[in-house]
Amino acid sequence: MFQGARSVSKLARAKQVLAKRSTAPLQLSTTRTFMRASTGAMQLSHSTRTTVKMGLPSSFSVRKMSGTSETMEFQAETRKLLDIVTNSIYTDREVFLRELISNASDALEKYRYQQVTGEATGSDIPLEINIITDEKAKTLTIVDSGIGMSREDLIANLGTIARSGSKQFVENLKNSAAPDSKGSAADGIIGQFGVGFYSSFMVSDSVDVESQPAGETSAHKWSSDGSGQFTIDGVSAEEAAEHLTGGRGSRITMHLKESCAEYAQADKIKSIIKKYSAFVSFPVKVNGEVVNTVQAIWAQDKTTITEEQYNDFYRFIATAYDKPMYRLHFRADAPIELKCLFYVPRFHSEKFGMGRIEPGVNLYSRKVLIESKPADLLPGWLRFLKGAVDSEDLPLSLSREKPQNSALLRRIRDVLTRKFLRFLADEAKNNPTTYREFYVEYHMFLKEGLCQDYTFMSQISKLMLFESSAAEAGEMVSLDDYISRCAPEQKHIYYLIAPSRDAALQSPYYETFKKHKKEVLLLYNTIDDFVMNNLKEFGGRTLLSAETSSIDLSKEGSVPEDAEDENKEDSKDKKASVTPLTDAEAEDCCTWLSMALTGKVSSVKITKRLSDSPAIVTDHESGALRRMMKMVEQANAGAKGEALPPQNLEINPSHPLIVNLYSMKDDPSSVAGLVAEQMLDNCLMAAGLIEDPRYMLPRLNDLLLATTQHHKNEREYDAQQSKSE
Repeated sequence: MFQGARSVSKLARAKQVLAKRSTAPLQLSTTRTFMRASTGAMQLSHSTRTTVKMGLPSSFSVRKMSGTSETMEFQAETRKLLDIVTNSIYTDREVFLRELISNASDALEKYRYQQVTGEATGSDIPLEINIITDEKAKTLTIVDSGIGMSREDLIANLGTIARSGSKQFVENLKNSAAPDSKGSAADGIIGQFGVGFYSSFMVSDSVDVESQPAGETSAHKWSSDGSGQFTIDGVSAEEAAEHLTGGRGSRITMHLKESCAEYAQADKIKSIIKKYSAFVSFPVKVNGEVVNTVQAIWAQDKTTITEEQYNDFYRFIATAYDKPMYRLHFRADAPIELKCLFYVPRFHSEKFGMGRIEPGVNLYSRKVLIESKPADLLPGWLRFLKGAVDSEDLPLSLSREKPQNSALLRRIRDVLTRKFLRFLADEAKNNPTTYREFYVEYHMFLKEGLCQDYTFMSQISKLMLFESSAAEAGEMVSLDDYISRCAPEQKHIYYLIAPSRDAALQSPYYETFKKHKKEVLLLYNTIDDFVMNNLKEFGGRTLLSAETSSIDLSKEGSVPEDAEDENKEDSKDKKASVTPLTDAEAEDCCTWLSMALTGKVSSVKITKRLSDSPAIVTDHESGALRRMMKMVEQANAGAKGEALPPQNLEINPSHPLIVNLYSMKDDPSSVAGLVAEQMLDNCLMAAGLIEDPRYMLPRLNDLLLATTQHHKNEREYDAQQSKSE
């Protein structure tokens, strides 16, 4: 059984054993190699009972020989290492199938190389991998028509923990004299696959391997239960003809453990193949049905790939039914060679409240899955991407389930992220309509990246789009667009957060910008406040909220202009009936409001930025931040939100409400106090600081009652005057 919890301590002990022991070179009767049990440096210990004449490695001891059957055992320390390999290396035991299919693919690639070089002889049978499941017998069989193994190969490659035949094959190719063919063959070899063959013992009580080399007439069978010994038997010609296709290749039969009987089910095997080995270069059949029907198009030249092939691969990798919005297919050489294919789906599920989506890009090595949708391959804010990243040179852990070099992986993540951001920048410039569709769908992810990922803040900020007071409704502009329209002396980029465009344009904070014809970016999302506070500046100009009290547009060379024609008459009608407060009266009004609103305001002062509104609050905390904090606090049972702190109130001494309020402030029978409180709450409402306005209802009822009572009193007075006349 798989015992992952023991892996750390056992591996440490294994390393200590290896450090103390010497190794002996293997003496083989042939140079043909195929399966490897590991890529590490483990070798078997010396034995005083070996027989060099038979061509056996010096680390084996022959216990008994009966006819052509030989039983060999490892030394005690080697058996311990085998236990570690089979029980403690992998975190997911289903990867045994990936390892065995990769071995079979390598065997086929080696035979194909021999065909190219003219070395291959024998029948011209298809190069493929056949998998046979038998639920009744609880067996799983893998057959390939590859290069096959001789008796000595079986002993050397399956009997030695850590023998990598594929690695030696590639090294031999580099020194060969066939330059035209060696390149493609070396590229096709998967190689360096963890402990490879021995992963089969994670799910098997015993394993049989029958094999016959291409061009030879004799076949042999290797059998072991993984306990530290194995047997080598001859295979009759009849059995070889029945079990091995065309007189060559290998056949692995796993007698599954009771707890692993599910691996005798065809559907289970198909799902594992589609997950890990869907892009192996050779056909993989399960009970005669080809499973790996999709090609690894990321590894191909993009000029040879059709649009339909791209779309088919997208539907496979993203489990989608539509066509992608964007596609990016590229290769990179630094820090290592990478082959990448990214897709952007047309929509994402997070906007429907379906929870955080998982990363969608798989990591491959030589078309074989290393890690499914790793969280650290790309930044979290790019989790909407679907696709594949493949590297032939990526250093892997022993189990080959994760990359080994975390620093290298971080560099790879940076390369991939910068490449995708450059792609988006090009799209925004060359295809603005399509990019706007992308931005509308995925702007929350970019904003998340801008708030969290300082490494790419500058690049992401150039991709941001906003509505603007200077543009039509629905039209979006970039920060570069805004700056291009700024006066040279303007030092700030102004923005206003509101629930909608109408609310923003009617906001009292927008009045001064409207009067000075100054452009303001209009932001509608809660996260936008965090975005602007994190970005702070762009293009040498600071980002400044329109709700800031220090705003003085006259210092930026802006001269106020008359309001629009349709608003002039309304403005004149309002101001014709009242006389603005003098400076002294305005100061007196501020003093009275400070007393009337004790505990609710920290200061009251005069402002000249307002034209149509009586007052505003400034320099207040973010309404969006308060709402965000409230959500966090509600997650904690019994937590209560903090009370709103005293505000800075600024009044417009020319507004009729302020003038009338000042005239009634000293009348004890008046509703001046209620009006002052309601005016402050109106300001808080405009600033987005009031979430539940129901507490105002009693006061509003009192104001309505006072208004109707005043109207009634006036009618009664008028009636009495009419009678007296």
